[in-house]
Amino acid sequence: MNKVLKRALLPGLVVSSLIGVNVASVKPASADDHWIRDVGIGTAAGVVSGVITHNSSILNNAVNGAAAGAAVHAVDNGATHHRNHDLVKDTAVGAATGTATGLITNHRHTLNNAITGAAAGAAINILTR
Repeated sequence: MNKVLKRALLPGLVVSSLIGVNVASVKPASADDHWIRDVGIGTAAGVVSGVITHNSSILNNAVNGAAAGAAVHAVDNGATHHRNHDLVKDTAVGAATGTATGLITNHRHTLNNAITGAAAGAAINILTR
């Protein structure tokens, strides 16, 4: 029973703590309306990269990309009032978020989830310059 609880609760706790740290550093939503754009780009990039990597669920890929888009936006806009364009950082944040989101939505394809998140982060960086 203890192993079941650890396997069921630990991934959620890790992801919620990562989200909590990112949300705490974000400006109020009214100050920046570009987060919707970043989440939309992340969602589209997640779906496209999921099709390319033959990852099974379009919905899981969309959620993965949207989460990566939100995380990239939070990291880029959290500490400063202007966007910091760094392709390597955005790709790494996207990959880390994609992996964490994949733990919840799709346990079997960790590498594909990381690729989906990285593609979302890179797409946001390239398209929002």
